[in-house]
Amino acid sequence: MRIGHHTITWGGVVGHPAGVTSIKDLHYVSHGSVVEAVREIGAVGYQGTEVFDGNLAALADTPEVLLDALAAAQVELVSVYAGASFVYADALPDEMARLRRSCELAQRFGASRLVVGGGARRASGTTEADYDRLGAALDAVDDLAAGFGLEASYHPHLSTIVESPAELEMLMGRSRIGFCPDTAHLAAGGGDPAALVRQYPDRLKHVHLKDIDLSTGAFLPLGQGDLDLADVVAAVTETGYDSWLMVELDSAEGPPQEAAATSLAHLQHLLDRTAA
Repeated sequence: MRIGHHTITWGGVVGHPAGVTSIKDLHYVSHGSVVEAVREIGAVGYQGTEVFDGNLAALADTPEVLLDALAAAQVELVSVYAGASFVYADALPDEMARLRRSCELAQRFGASRLVVGGGARRASGTTEADYDRLGAALDAVDDLAAGFGLEASYHPHLSTIVESPAELEMLMGRSRIGFCPDTAHLAAGGGDPAALVRQYPDRLKHVHLKDIDLSTGAFLPLGQGDLDLADVVAAVTETGYDSWLMVELDSAEGPPQEAAATSLAHLQHLLDRTAA
């Protein structure tokens, strides 16, 4: 296994404000400096990182800023995270145009994977047809990513129509896109992350790891919450997956670098114990 860390911890995440009136411009953006994040991620000992599509868009005219930072830190840009609502027919062409741009940026900056979240919950309520629309859209994303040499996976997320195990099952039968489990989001949605990995072993294409205090919903560094991460690592290993594990902590109470170091130490301990 190789271990990476998302840059989200350095500043948190917002949606670009242009997206309020222009869906085609609604990228995820991390507030913090991705250059500082990459430097500290490498200093801790991680081998890779994941970045939001909006941060790459902001550097589109000066790609060397990030590329030089990655090279200096000896950190690989593994994946780019993007998202869309996917269920609104009128908006979908603009969302797909934006995701095409995300794929272009991912390719330009050397990433090999695209991770997408989404599936909007309508104010009027979710219908079964929304899962049909989401599934079809994600297949289109899978094809789009492949055209840029990227492997795509879907990340179930709180506030979307794929939170619970039952909702995930509704989607998985409607789309062939890869599965990116996020341990904390799956647990907060009422699932057992390890069991869900074992349920979809052939779909596992990327992994997001974070811990959670289930009583408060607070996301935490690995080993500081309620999750049985040893079982998650065992489940991932059982599938035959031997690739990137991406720590993705939305924010940290102290310095992000300290939280990243805590997670890496705990994850390495689990991997060593699994291999023993």
